[in-house]
Amino acid sequence: MKHEGTIALFHYWNRLRGERPAPRRTEIEPADIKSLLADTFILENDSRGEAVFRLAGTRLCATYGREMKGYSFISLWGHRDQRVIARFTYAAFHNKSVVTVALEGASLSGRINKFEMILLPLEGGMGSPRILGAITPLARPYWLGADPIIESRIDTLRVIDADREPELLAARTSVSVPPIDPAEAQMLPIQPEPSKPGRRVRHLVVIDGGREG
Repeated sequence: MKHEGTIALFHYWNRLRGERPAPRRTEIEPADIKSLLADTFILENDSRGEAVFRLAGTRLCATYGREMKGYSFISLWGHRDQRVIARFTYAAFHNKSVVTVALEGASLSGRINKFEMILLPLEGGMGSPRILGAITPLARPYWLGADPIIESRIDTLRVIDADREPELLAARTSVSVPPIDPAEAQMLPIQPEPSKPGRRVRHLVVIDGGREG
Protein backbone atom coordinates (compact mmCIF):
# COMPACT_ATOMS: atom_id res chain seq x y z
CA MET A 1 0.00 0.00 0.00
CA LYS A 2 1.29 3.41 -1.02
CA HIS A 3 -1.51 5.94 -0.67
CA GLU A 4 -2.23 7.33 2.78
CA GLY A 5 -5.97 7.00 2.19
CA THR A 6 -5.64 3.29 1.40
CA ILE A 7 -3.53 2.76 4.52
CA ALA A 8 -5.99 4.70 6.71
CA LEU A 9 -8.94 2.64 5.45
CA PHE A 10 -7.05 -0.60 6.08
CA HIS A 11 -6.18 0.45 9.65
CA TYR A 12 -9.81 1.41 10.32
CA TRP A 13 -11.03 -1.98 9.05
CA ASN A 14 -8.30 -3.78 11.00
CA ARG A 15 -9.20 -2.06 14.28
CA LEU A 16 -12.87 -2.97 13.85
CA ARG A 17 -12.26 -6.64 13.18
CA GLY A 18 -10.06 -7.28 16.23
CA GLU A 19 -9.29 -11.00 16.26
CA ARG A 20 -11.97 -11.86 13.69
CA PRO A 21 -11.40 -12.48 9.95
CA ALA A 22 -13.56 -9.43 9.16
CA PRO A 23 -15.78 -6.87 10.92
CA ARG A 24 -19.55 -6.90 10.50
CA ARG A 25 -20.93 -4.55 7.88
CA THR A 26 -23.14 -2.94 10.53
CA GLU A 27 -19.99 -1.80 12.39
CA ILE A 28 -18.91 0.54 9.60
CA GLU A 29 -19.66 4.13 10.59
CA PRO A 30 -19.38 6.58 7.67
CA ALA A 31 -18.64 9.43 10.10
CA ASP A 32 -15.48 7.61 11.19
CA ILE A 33 -14.05 7.67 7.66
CA LYS A 34 -15.68 10.84 6.33
CA SER A 35 -12.43 12.13 4.81
CA LEU A 36 -12.15 8.92 2.75
CA LEU A 37 -15.78 8.47 1.68
CA ALA A 38 -15.48 10.19 -1.71
CA ASP A 39 -13.23 7.39 -3.03
CA THR A 40 -14.79 4.43 -1.21
CA PHE A 41 -17.43 1.88 -2.22
CA ILE A 42 -19.39 -1.12 -0.97
CA LEU A 43 -19.77 -4.24 -3.14
CA GLU A 44 -22.46 -6.89 -2.84
CA ASN A 45 -23.42 -9.98 -4.85
CA ASP A 46 -26.47 -9.70 -7.09
CA SER A 47 -28.89 -12.53 -7.81
CA ARG A 48 -26.44 -14.01 -10.34
CA GLY A 49 -23.58 -13.95 -7.84
CA GLU A 50 -21.86 -11.07 -9.66
CA ALA A 51 -20.16 -8.27 -7.73
CA VAL A 52 -22.02 -4.98 -8.10
CA PHE A 53 -21.73 -1.58 -6.42
CA ARG A 54 -24.15 -1.13 -3.55
CA LEU A 55 -22.74 2.31 -2.73
CA ALA A 56 -20.02 4.49 -4.23
CA GLY A 57 -18.48 7.83 -3.28
CA THR A 58 -19.07 10.99 -5.27
CA ARG A 59 -15.48 11.39 -6.44
CA LEU A 60 -15.34 7.75 -7.55
CA CYS A 61 -18.52 8.23 -9.59
CA ALA A 62 -17.03 11.37 -11.15
CA THR A 63 -13.79 9.51 -11.96
CA TYR A 64 -15.70 6.89 -13.95
CA GLY A 65 -18.27 9.35 -15.31
CA ARG A 66 -21.39 7.54 -14.07
CA GLU A 67 -23.53 6.70 -11.06
CA MET A 68 -21.94 3.47 -9.85
CA LYS A 69 -24.80 2.06 -7.73
CA GLY A 70 -25.97 -1.23 -9.26
CA TYR A 71 -23.13 -1.16 -11.80
CA SER A 72 -21.03 -4.30 -12.43
CA PHE A 73 -17.65 -4.10 -10.69
CA ILE A 74 -16.00 -6.49 -13.16
CA SER A 75 -17.04 -4.35 -16.12
CA LEU A 76 -14.68 -1.57 -14.98
CA TRP A 77 -11.77 -3.74 -16.07
CA GLY A 78 -10.23 -4.54 -19.43
CA HIS A 79 -11.19 -7.89 -20.94
CA ARG A 80 -7.83 -9.54 -20.18
CA ASP A 81 -8.11 -8.66 -16.46
CA GLN A 82 -11.76 -9.49 -15.80
CA ARG A 83 -11.25 -13.16 -14.94
CA VAL A 84 -8.42 -12.36 -12.49
CA ILE A 85 -10.42 -9.59 -10.79
CA ALA A 86 -13.48 -11.86 -10.55
CA ARG A 87 -11.42 -14.58 -8.86
CA PHE A 88 -9.88 -12.27 -6.27
CA THR A 89 -13.17 -10.50 -5.61
CA TYR A 90 -14.70 -13.91 -4.91
CA ALA A 91 -11.83 -14.58 -2.46
CA ALA A 92 -12.58 -11.31 -0.66
CA PHE A 93 -16.29 -12.17 -0.43
CA HIS A 94 -16.01 -15.80 0.61
CA ASN A 95 -12.49 -16.39 1.99
CA LYS A 96 -12.19 -13.02 3.76
CA SER A 97 -9.05 -12.17 1.76
CA VAL A 98 -7.70 -8.62 1.73
CA VAL A 99 -6.64 -7.61 -1.78
CA THR A 100 -4.70 -4.60 -3.05
CA VAL A 101 -4.29 -3.71 -6.71
CA ALA A 102 -2.04 -1.15 -8.35
CA LEU A 103 -3.78 -0.18 -11.56
CA GLU A 104 -3.82 2.32 -14.36
CA GLY A 105 -7.01 3.89 -15.66
CA ALA A 106 -7.41 4.82 -19.32
CA SER A 107 -9.71 7.76 -20.00
CA LEU A 108 -12.16 8.31 -22.85
CA SER A 109 -9.64 10.53 -24.66
CA GLY A 110 -6.70 8.15 -24.06
CA ARG A 111 -5.13 9.75 -20.99
CA ILE A 112 -3.61 7.46 -18.33
CA ASN A 113 -3.54 7.84 -14.55
CA LYS A 114 -2.31 5.55 -11.76
CA PHE A 115 -4.63 4.36 -8.99
CA GLU A 116 -4.52 2.09 -5.97
CA MET A 117 -7.42 -0.16 -4.96
CA ILE A 118 -8.10 -2.12 -1.79
CA LEU A 119 -10.80 -4.74 -1.12
CA LEU A 120 -11.68 -5.36 2.54
CA PRO A 121 -14.17 -8.13 3.41
CA LEU A 122 -17.16 -7.49 5.65
CA GLU A 123 -19.15 -10.11 7.53
CA GLY A 124 -22.78 -9.98 6.48
CA GLY A 125 -23.96 -13.53 7.07
CA MET A 126 -23.99 -16.43 4.65
CA GLY A 127 -26.46 -14.81 2.30
CA SER A 128 -25.15 -11.25 2.13
CA PRO A 129 -21.36 -10.85 2.21
CA ARG A 130 -20.07 -7.36 1.48
CA ILE A 131 -16.76 -5.73 0.53
CA LEU A 132 -15.59 -2.31 1.67
CA GLY A 133 -13.18 -0.86 -0.87
CA ALA A 134 -11.54 2.24 -2.27
CA ILE A 135 -10.06 3.26 -5.60
CA THR A 136 -7.74 6.19 -4.97
CA PRO A 137 -5.75 8.12 -7.59
CA LEU A 138 -2.03 8.36 -6.88
CA ALA A 139 -2.08 11.73 -8.67
CA ARG A 140 -4.95 14.10 -9.41
CA PRO A 141 -4.37 15.62 -12.86
CA TYR A 142 -6.57 18.53 -13.91
CA TRP A 143 -8.66 16.35 -16.24
CA LEU A 144 -9.61 13.69 -13.70
CA GLY A 145 -13.37 13.83 -13.14
CA ALA A 146 -14.00 15.57 -16.47
CA ASP A 147 -12.50 12.95 -18.80
CA PRO A 148 -14.00 9.67 -17.50
CA ILE A 149 -12.00 6.52 -16.94
CA ILE A 150 -13.41 3.85 -19.26
CA GLU A 151 -11.01 0.96 -18.60
CA SER A 152 -8.97 -0.18 -15.59
CA ARG A 153 -5.86 -2.32 -16.08
CA ILE A 154 -3.94 -4.30 -13.46
CA ASP A 155 -0.30 -3.35 -12.87
CA THR A 156 0.23 -5.52 -9.78
CA LEU A 157 -2.08 -7.49 -7.49
CA ARG A 158 -1.42 -8.69 -3.97
CA VAL A 159 -3.27 -10.66 -1.30
CA ILE A 160 -2.41 -9.21 2.12
CA ASP A 161 -1.78 -11.05 5.34
CA ALA A 162 -3.97 -8.80 7.48
CA ASP A 163 -2.34 -10.02 10.72
CA ARG A 164 1.18 -9.08 9.58
CA GLU A 165 0.55 -6.00 7.46
CA PRO A 166 0.25 -3.46 10.33
CA GLU A 167 3.81 -4.32 11.40
CA LEU A 168 5.10 -3.75 7.87
CA LEU A 169 3.27 -0.44 7.57
CA ALA A 170 4.60 0.71 10.93
CA ALA A 171 8.15 0.07 9.69
CA ARG A 172 7.79 2.44 6.75
CA THR A 173 10.15 5.40 6.80
CA SER A 174 8.33 8.69 7.27
CA VAL A 175 9.59 11.54 5.10
CA SER A 176 8.40 15.09 5.68
CA VAL A 177 8.20 17.28 2.60
CA PRO A 178 8.64 21.05 2.99
CA PRO A 179 6.08 23.37 1.40
CA ILE A 180 6.79 24.90 -1.98
CA ASP A 181 6.98 28.42 -0.55
CA PRO A 182 9.08 28.26 2.63
CA ALA A 183 8.41 30.74 5.39
CA GLU A 184 11.16 32.93 6.75
CA ALA A 185 11.54 30.48 9.64
CA GLN A 186 12.67 27.82 7.13
CA MET A 187 15.58 29.95 5.92
CA LEU A 188 18.60 28.20 7.36
CA PRO A 189 21.72 30.26 8.13
CA ILE A 190 24.94 29.18 6.46
CA GLN A 191 28.53 30.11 6.98
CA PRO A 192 28.97 32.79 4.32
CA GLU A 193 32.07 33.43 2.31
CA PRO A 194 33.69 36.73 3.34
CA SER A 195 32.74 38.43 0.10
CA LYS A 196 29.36 36.68 -0.31
CA PRO A 197 27.21 36.88 2.81
CA GLY A 198 23.99 34.98 2.36
CA ARG A 199 21.49 32.53 3.75
CA ARG A 200 20.21 29.17 2.54
CA VAL A 201 16.59 28.61 1.49
CA ARG A 202 16.24 24.84 1.10
CA HIS A 203 18.70 24.06 -1.74
CA LEU A 204 19.25 27.73 -2.78
CA VAL A 205 21.59 30.39 -1.43
CA VAL A 206 20.11 33.89 -1.18
CA ILE A 207 22.70 36.67 -1.54
CA ASP A 208 21.78 40.00 0.01
CA GLY A 209 22.74 42.88 -2.18
CA GLY A 210 21.46 45.54 -4.54
CA ARG A 211 22.54 48.70 -6.24
CA GLU A 212 24.07 51.43 -4.10
CA GLY A 213 22.50 54.91 -4.55
